[in-house]
Order: sequence, then structure tokens, then C-alpha cells
Amino acid sequence: MDCKEIYELIKLIDSSQLAYFELKDKDFYVKMDKSYHRENVERVEKEHKAYVTENNSKPCDVKLEEALDLNQKASDSEQGNFECIVSPMVGTFYITPGPDKEPFVSIGDKVKKGKVICIIEAMKLMNEIESEVDGEIIEILVQNGNMVEYGEPLFKIRK
Repeated sequence: MDCKEIYELIKLIDSSQLAYFELKDKDFYVKMDKSYHRENVERVEKEHKAYVTENNSKPCDVKLEEALDLNQKASDSEQGNFECIVSPMVGTFYITPGPDKEPFVSIGDKVKKGKVICIIEAMKLMNEIESEVDGEIIEILVQNGNMVEYGEPLFKIRK
């Protein structure tokens, strides 16, 4: 593959709903990963570098996973009283019941406990995920069509 073909492949994958792509050939190998976790890792690293620069301090020896937890806790206290709805399984996240359909929920929507808020497809089965609390959707943490892992946060809901 030449540079132009690689660039076109990157644009195609970036505009798709694929979270992960891997291609192997005789003398060529490319891997692209757009997963939620990787985005958070990059964001935390960037914020940490900016903090160190602004405050003329030394970089800390906190492991990246711990930094993500600390960052999430700080964000939680700023947002107020809310709960995260997490994925109960590994699969593909869908915010709509089907193509060309309206989303189950949007940011700002009020939801009641038991309302279907998304679908996770696992092993060709569509699993409806219900809200665990009454409240307001303040953030949707996963893009439609992305893969999710067990325990991965999907929504923030203000109680």
C-alpha cells in the first residue's frame, strides 16, 4: 500500500462505526483502535501534561489507570449527584432501536427506572438495557455502533 491508500483507509475507518480494525498482508500490517478507553487514556495524559506545565511541578508517578479513576472522581464531584449506567456485558452499543429510528434517549431527557435507554448486541442477540434510576441524562459516553466492555460506563444520569 502506498501513502495515499493508507490515508484513504484511515479516513474510511475514522468515518465508520468500527471501533477496531486490523489488516495483515504479506509485507504490510496496520491496526487502528478508536475505543473508548484509548480516548480517555489520551485525554488524561494530555490533561496531566498541561497541569504539570501550568504549575511548574514534576510529573507524578501515578499509574495511568489510577489517574483515570482520580480524574473520574474529580469530574463526578464537579457534576453533582449522578450515577453512571454501566454495560452489563461485552457487545455493540446501539442508542437507536434500528437504522433511521429515533434514539431511545438524548442528553437532557428525563428517564424513569426501567425505561429502555439503549441496546447492546451480543452474539447476535439484542439486549435492551434499562435505566437503573430516575433522573436526567447528562452525558452519553459511548458512540452509536461502538464496542463496549463489561462494566464500561455508558451514561451519566443526574438523580
